[in-house]
Amino acid sequence: MSERTSYAPGTPCWIDLATPDQDAAAEFYGGLFGWSVEEDENAEETGGYRVATLKGQAVGGVMKLMQEGQPPAWASYVSVEDVDATAAKAREAGGTIMVEPMSVLDYGRMAFVVDPTGAVLGLWQPGRNVGAGIVNEAGALVWNELNTRDVAAAKDFYGAVFGWDFDEREFETGTYTSIKLGDDTVGGMLDVNGRVPDEVPNHWLVYFASDDADATVEKAKTTGGSVAFGPEDITEVGRIAVLVDPFGAAFAVIQPDPAMGAGS
Repeated sequence: MSERTSYAPGTPCWIDLATPDQDAAAEFYGGLFGWSVEEDENAEETGGYRVATLKGQAVGGVMKLMQEGQPPAWASYVSVEDVDATAAKAREAGGTIMVEPMSVLDYGRMAFVVDPTGAVLGLWQPGRNVGAGIVNEAGALVWNELNTRDVAAAKDFYGAVFGWDFDEREFETGTYTSIKLGDDTVGGMLDVNGRVPDEVPNHWLVYFASDDADATVEKAKTTGGSVAFGPEDITEVGRIAVLVDPFGAAFAVIQPDPAMGAGS
């Protein structure tokens, strides 16, 4: 299902980009994925926050960097019933709170937590905004993946906070951990020991679907982006590349294998 009007608690539901140049980011991602990035109707009250749309449906947000030294990055958010209670759970499970629970007008209530491995994740208690209105289509979010150097610690933390279960599977690239919420697969975890430079912190990586990963990579390269990985075929998963936008924010694209039912 590509159009969404709700997300079960514990499901990744939203993404947004923090960038030093919203106009340039809008041009880059608009050209790459066909997005329209418009200023929010309440821009003055939301710090200039913009919503990216595809086929008239929200796919994510584009915001200004909020403080000096903040790196450009994509953030993932998980839908929760009660952001204050979930933040308390995260603290009890060994995480820290980067942004305390706060209301965003009538759109919803949010917080940011840092897991024990150092990865940052947003919490979203839906109000008027339930999350992305379209997923699992070319140009839209299709996958959320924790890149961490301590999968065991991450499992303990996220299992306690969201009630997630985990399945492990061997691929030619190594062991991959799928995140399960009941019977649904809602994301994954990748052990990045030896895969990425030491200076790259543990982080949540967002994946966008593409009908042609190679063409998307080439377009990104010609519009100021760069390639960190791939494109490479992963058996029964798809053709994957990790890209970096002109300001340094990393994201991934995947041309899904037809045999795989991708989900977000």
